[in-house]
Amino acid sequence: MASALQILPDRQLEPLARAYAKAVRTGRLKLAGGCLVALVLLGVSGWFTQFDPVLFANNAHRFPSYFVRIFHFDTGAPVWSNFEEWFWGVLPEYKCRWLWSLWDTLLIAYLGTALGAIGGFFLCFMASANIARTRSGVFVARRLLEFFRSVPEVVFALIFVAAFGIGPFAGVLAIALHSTGALGKLFSDAIENIDMKPVDGLVASGATWWETNRYAVLPQVLAHFTSYTLWRFEINVRGASVVGLVGGGGIGQDLIEYIRKFYYSDISALLILIVGMVMIIDILTGRLRHYFIGLQEAR
Repeated sequence: MASALQILPDRQLEPLARAYAKAVRTGRLKLAGGCLVALVLLGVSGWFTQFDPVLFANNAHRFPSYFVRIFHFDTGAPVWSNFEEWFWGVLPEYKCRWLWSLWDTLLIAYLGTALGAIGGFFLCFMASANIARTRSGVFVARRLLEFFRSVPEVVFALIFVAAFGIGPFAGVLAIALHSTGALGKLFSDAIENIDMKPVDGLVASGATWWETNRYAVLPQVLAHFTSYTLWRFEINVRGASVVGLVGGGGIGQDLIEYIRKFYYSDISALLILIVGMVMIIDILTGRLRHYFIGLQEAR
Protein backbone atom coordinates (compact mmCIF):
# COMPACT_ATOMS: atom_id res chain seq x y z
CA MET A 1 0.00 0.00 0.00
CA ALA A 2 1.43 3.38 -0.99
CA SER A 3 1.91 6.02 1.67
CA ALA A 4 2.29 9.74 1.25
CA LEU A 5 4.50 12.05 3.31
CA GLN A 6 2.73 15.28 4.12
CA ILE A 7 4.86 18.38 3.72
CA LEU A 8 3.84 21.32 5.86
CA PRO A 9 3.91 24.81 4.46
CA ASP A 10 6.74 27.13 5.44
CA ARG A 11 4.61 29.21 7.79
CA GLN A 12 3.95 26.09 9.91
CA LEU A 13 7.46 24.69 9.63
CA GLU A 14 9.19 27.89 10.68
CA PRO A 15 8.00 27.95 14.36
CA LEU A 16 8.69 24.23 14.68
CA ALA A 17 12.20 24.68 13.31
CA ARG A 18 12.84 27.59 15.68
CA ALA A 19 11.62 25.54 18.66
CA TYR A 20 13.84 22.60 17.63
CA ALA A 21 16.88 24.85 17.21
CA LYS A 22 16.22 26.41 20.61
CA ALA A 23 15.96 22.98 22.25
CA VAL A 24 19.24 21.92 20.61
CA ARG A 25 21.00 25.10 21.82
CA THR A 26 19.62 24.61 25.32
CA GLY A 27 20.84 21.01 25.41
CA ARG A 28 24.30 22.01 24.19
CA LEU A 29 24.52 24.82 26.76
CA LYS A 30 23.56 22.41 29.54
CA LEU A 31 26.15 19.91 28.36
CA ALA A 32 28.85 22.59 28.16
CA GLY A 33 27.87 23.92 31.59
CA GLY A 34 27.98 20.44 33.10
CA CYS A 35 31.41 19.77 31.60
CA LEU A 36 32.67 23.11 32.89
CA VAL A 37 31.40 22.41 36.41
CA ALA A 38 32.98 18.94 36.31
CA LEU A 39 36.32 20.40 35.23
CA VAL A 40 36.20 23.04 37.97
CA LEU A 41 35.38 20.42 40.60
CA LEU A 42 38.17 18.23 39.24
CA GLY A 43 40.64 21.08 39.52
CA VAL A 44 39.50 21.98 43.03
CA SER A 45 39.75 18.33 44.11
CA GLY A 46 43.24 18.05 42.66
CA TRP A 47 44.31 21.22 44.45
CA PHE A 48 42.97 20.09 47.83
CA THR A 49 44.46 16.61 47.48
CA GLN A 50 47.80 18.08 46.32
CA PHE A 51 47.75 16.09 43.08
CA ASP A 52 50.90 16.96 41.13
CA PRO A 53 50.73 16.02 37.42
CA VAL A 54 54.44 16.73 36.96
CA LEU A 55 55.38 14.44 39.84
CA PHE A 56 53.06 11.77 38.44
CA ALA A 57 54.60 12.01 34.97
CA ASN A 58 58.16 11.88 36.32
CA ASN A 59 57.53 8.77 38.43
CA ALA A 60 54.93 6.88 36.38
CA HIS A 61 57.62 4.59 34.98
CA ARG A 62 58.19 3.10 38.42
CA PHE A 63 54.74 1.50 38.47
CA PRO A 64 55.24 -0.90 35.51
CA SER A 65 58.87 -1.44 36.49
CA TYR A 66 57.68 -2.91 39.80
CA PHE A 67 55.63 -5.52 37.97
CA VAL A 68 58.62 -6.33 35.80
CA ARG A 69 60.66 -6.84 38.97
CA ILE A 70 58.18 -9.16 40.71
CA PHE A 71 58.16 -11.45 37.67
CA HIS A 72 61.92 -12.03 37.86
CA PHE A 73 64.09 -13.89 40.33
CA ASP A 74 66.98 -12.22 42.09
CA THR A 75 69.26 -13.75 39.46
CA GLY A 76 67.41 -11.83 36.73
CA ALA A 77 65.79 -14.91 35.20
CA PRO A 78 62.04 -14.75 34.53
CA VAL A 79 59.91 -16.58 37.09
CA TRP A 80 58.31 -18.90 34.52
CA SER A 81 61.72 -20.37 33.82
CA ASN A 82 61.46 -22.34 37.08
CA PHE A 83 57.90 -22.97 38.27
CA GLU A 84 59.09 -25.16 41.13
CA GLU A 85 61.07 -22.32 42.62
CA TRP A 86 58.37 -19.76 41.81
CA PHE A 87 55.51 -21.65 43.50
CA TRP A 88 57.55 -23.33 46.20
CA GLY A 89 54.85 -22.56 48.75
CA VAL A 90 52.38 -25.01 47.19
CA LEU A 91 54.78 -27.97 47.21
CA PRO A 92 54.26 -30.84 49.70
CA GLU A 93 57.81 -30.59 51.05
CA TYR A 94 56.91 -27.13 52.34
CA LYS A 95 53.63 -28.47 53.77
CA CYS A 96 51.59 -26.62 51.07
CA ARG A 97 51.95 -23.45 53.13
CA TRP A 98 50.32 -21.09 50.65
CA LEU A 99 47.40 -23.40 49.97
CA TRP A 100 46.64 -23.58 53.67
CA SER A 101 46.85 -19.78 53.86
CA LEU A 102 44.40 -19.53 50.95
CA TRP A 103 42.12 -21.97 52.74
CA ASP A 104 42.27 -19.77 55.87
CA THR A 105 41.38 -16.74 53.75
CA LEU A 106 38.42 -18.57 52.23
CA LEU A 107 37.18 -19.66 55.65
CA ILE A 108 37.57 -16.14 57.04
CA ALA A 109 35.45 -14.81 54.17
CA TYR A 110 32.86 -17.58 54.55
CA LEU A 111 32.46 -17.30 58.31
CA GLY A 112 32.50 -13.50 58.21
CA THR A 113 29.84 -13.50 55.49
CA ALA A 114 27.68 -16.00 57.38
CA LEU A 115 27.82 -13.98 60.60
CA GLY A 116 27.23 -10.76 58.68
CA ALA A 117 24.22 -12.25 56.90
CA ILE A 118 22.75 -13.33 60.24
CA GLY A 119 23.29 -9.89 61.75
CA GLY A 120 21.93 -8.11 58.70
CA PHE A 121 18.93 -10.44 58.60
CA PHE A 122 17.82 -9.59 62.12
CA LEU A 123 18.44 -5.86 61.72
CA CYS A 124 16.88 -5.44 58.27
CA PHE A 125 13.31 -5.97 59.50
CA MET A 126 13.70 -3.20 62.07
CA ALA A 127 15.34 -0.93 59.46
CA SER A 128 12.50 -1.30 56.90
CA ALA A 129 10.06 1.60 57.20
CA ASN A 130 7.13 -0.30 55.65
CA ILE A 131 7.05 -3.11 58.23
CA ALA A 132 8.90 -1.70 61.26
CA ARG A 133 7.03 -1.28 64.51
CA THR A 134 8.23 2.22 65.43
CA ARG A 135 9.94 5.12 63.69
CA SER A 136 12.53 5.34 66.45
CA GLY A 137 13.42 1.69 65.88
CA VAL A 138 13.94 2.37 62.17
CA PHE A 139 16.19 5.32 62.98
CA VAL A 140 18.35 3.36 65.42
CA ALA A 141 18.63 0.30 63.17
CA ARG A 142 19.58 2.36 60.13
CA ARG A 143 22.21 4.37 62.00
CA LEU A 144 23.70 1.15 63.36
CA LEU A 145 23.90 -0.37 59.88
CA GLU A 146 25.44 2.84 58.56
CA PHE A 147 28.14 2.70 61.22
CA PHE A 148 28.99 -0.93 60.44
CA ARG A 149 29.34 -0.39 56.69
CA SER A 150 31.00 3.04 56.93
CA VAL A 151 34.01 1.77 58.87
CA PRO A 152 36.35 -0.14 56.49
CA GLU A 153 37.21 -3.76 57.24
CA VAL A 154 40.87 -2.80 57.66
CA VAL A 155 40.01 -0.38 60.47
CA PHE A 156 37.88 -2.99 62.22
CA ALA A 157 40.71 -5.50 61.75
CA LEU A 158 43.22 -3.13 63.36
CA ILE A 159 40.91 -2.68 66.34
CA PHE A 160 40.33 -6.41 66.77
CA VAL A 161 44.01 -7.24 66.28
CA ALA A 162 44.80 -4.85 69.13
CA ALA A 163 42.08 -6.46 71.27
CA PHE A 164 42.44 -10.17 70.44
CA GLY A 165 45.87 -10.43 68.83
CA ILE A 166 47.06 -11.33 65.36
CA GLY A 167 45.17 -14.15 63.67
CA PRO A 168 42.06 -15.17 61.74
CA PHE A 169 39.70 -14.38 64.63
CA ALA A 170 40.26 -10.64 64.19
CA GLY A 171 39.72 -10.97 60.44
CA VAL A 172 36.44 -12.85 60.89
CA LEU A 173 35.07 -10.20 63.26
CA ALA A 174 36.11 -7.38 60.92
CA ILE A 175 34.47 -9.02 57.90
CA ALA A 176 31.36 -9.89 59.91
CA LEU A 177 30.71 -6.36 61.18
CA HIS A 178 31.20 -4.71 57.81
CA SER A 179 29.06 -7.36 56.11
CA THR A 180 26.30 -6.82 58.67
CA GLY A 181 26.05 -3.18 57.67
CA ALA A 182 26.21 -3.83 53.93
CA LEU A 183 23.82 -6.79 53.85
CA GLY A 184 21.42 -5.20 56.33
CA LYS A 185 21.06 -2.23 53.98
CA LEU A 186 20.51 -4.44 50.92
CA PHE A 187 18.04 -6.65 52.78
CA SER A 188 16.00 -3.68 54.04
CA ASP A 189 15.87 -2.17 50.54
CA ALA A 190 14.50 -5.46 49.23
CA ILE A 191 11.85 -5.54 51.97
CA GLU A 192 10.76 -1.98 51.25
CA ASN A 193 9.98 -2.98 47.64
CA ILE A 194 7.72 -5.95 48.44
CA ASP A 195 4.02 -6.27 47.65
CA MET A 196 2.21 -5.12 50.82
CA LYS A 197 -1.06 -6.90 50.07
CA PRO A 198 -0.03 -10.19 51.77
CA VAL A 199 1.25 -8.19 54.74
CA ASP A 200 -2.02 -6.28 55.08
CA GLY A 201 -3.98 -9.50 54.79
CA LEU A 202 -2.09 -11.20 57.62
CA VAL A 203 -2.27 -8.11 59.82
CA ALA A 204 -6.03 -7.91 59.25
CA SER A 205 -6.39 -11.56 60.25
CA GLY A 206 -4.63 -10.94 63.58
CA ALA A 207 -1.14 -12.28 62.83
CA THR A 208 1.74 -11.11 65.01
CA TRP A 209 4.63 -9.04 63.69
CA TRP A 210 6.89 -12.10 63.63
CA GLU A 211 4.26 -14.22 61.87
CA THR A 212 3.71 -11.48 59.29
CA ASN A 213 7.41 -11.32 58.51
CA ARG A 214 7.67 -15.10 58.34
CA TYR A 215 4.72 -15.80 56.03
CA ALA A 216 4.21 -12.54 54.07
CA VAL A 217 7.59 -10.82 53.86
CA LEU A 218 10.24 -13.55 53.84
CA PRO A 219 8.85 -15.61 50.92
CA GLN A 220 9.03 -12.52 48.70
CA VAL A 221 12.63 -11.62 49.48
CA LEU A 222 14.37 -14.89 50.35
CA ALA A 223 15.84 -15.39 46.86
CA HIS A 224 17.14 -11.82 46.86
CA PHE A 225 18.65 -12.33 50.32
CA THR A 226 20.49 -15.40 49.07
CA SER A 227 21.72 -13.59 45.96
CA TYR A 228 22.97 -10.61 48.00
CA THR A 229 24.75 -12.91 50.45
CA LEU A 230 26.56 -14.73 47.64
CA TRP A 231 27.51 -11.40 46.08
CA ARG A 232 28.86 -10.24 49.43
CA PHE A 233 30.85 -13.45 49.77
CA GLU A 234 32.64 -12.58 46.51
CA ILE A 235 33.62 -9.20 47.96
CA ASN A 236 34.66 -10.70 51.29
CA VAL A 237 37.06 -13.15 49.65
CA ARG A 238 38.99 -10.12 48.44
CA GLY A 239 38.44 -8.31 51.75
CA ALA A 240 39.81 -11.27 53.71
CA SER A 241 43.04 -10.98 51.74
CA VAL A 242 43.28 -7.29 52.61
CA VAL A 243 42.62 -7.64 56.36
CA GLY A 244 45.47 -10.16 56.44
CA LEU A 245 47.82 -7.30 55.62
CA VAL A 246 47.18 -5.82 59.07
CA GLY A 247 47.31 -9.12 60.96
CA GLY A 248 43.85 -10.50 60.26
CA GLY A 249 45.11 -13.93 59.18
CA GLY A 250 45.10 -15.74 55.87
CA ILE A 251 47.17 -15.20 52.76
CA GLY A 252 47.43 -11.47 53.41
CA GLN A 253 49.86 -12.04 56.28
CA ASP A 254 52.24 -13.92 53.99
CA LEU A 255 51.87 -11.25 51.32
CA ILE A 256 52.74 -8.33 53.59
CA GLU A 257 55.70 -10.28 54.96
CA TYR A 258 57.11 -10.80 51.46
CA ILE A 259 56.46 -7.18 50.53
CA ARG A 260 58.40 -5.97 53.57
CA LYS A 261 61.28 -8.34 52.86
CA PHE A 262 61.35 -7.58 49.11
CA TYR A 263 60.76 -11.20 48.07
CA TYR A 264 59.58 -10.13 44.63
CA SER A 265 59.01 -13.52 43.01
CA ASP A 266 56.99 -14.69 46.03
CA ILE A 267 54.83 -11.58 45.77
CA SER A 268 53.89 -12.36 42.16
CA ALA A 269 53.16 -16.01 43.02
CA LEU A 270 50.82 -15.01 45.85
CA LEU A 271 49.08 -12.41 43.69
CA ILE A 272 48.42 -15.03 41.01
CA LEU A 273 47.03 -17.45 43.60
CA ILE A 274 44.78 -14.77 45.09
CA VAL A 275 43.49 -13.65 41.69
CA GLY A 276 42.89 -17.25 40.66
CA MET A 277 40.93 -17.98 43.83
CA VAL A 278 38.83 -14.84 43.44
CA MET A 279 38.07 -15.67 39.80
CA ILE A 280 36.89 -19.17 40.69
CA ILE A 281 34.70 -17.86 43.53
CA ASP A 282 33.24 -15.16 41.28
CA ILE A 283 32.31 -17.68 38.59
CA LEU A 284 30.70 -20.15 41.01
CA THR A 285 28.79 -17.60 43.08
CA GLY A 286 27.75 -15.74 39.93
CA ARG A 287 26.07 -18.85 38.59
CA LEU A 288 24.36 -19.46 41.91
CA ARG A 289 23.12 -15.86 42.02
CA HIS A 290 21.59 -16.11 38.55
CA TYR A 291 19.97 -19.40 39.55
CA PHE A 292 18.27 -17.93 42.62
CA ILE A 293 17.24 -14.77 40.77
CA GLY A 294 15.67 -16.98 38.10
CA LEU A 295 13.72 -18.85 40.76
CA GLN A 296 12.42 -15.58 42.17
CA GLU A 297 11.35 -14.33 38.73
CA ALA A 298 9.66 -17.66 37.95
CA ARG A 299 7.40 -17.16 40.93
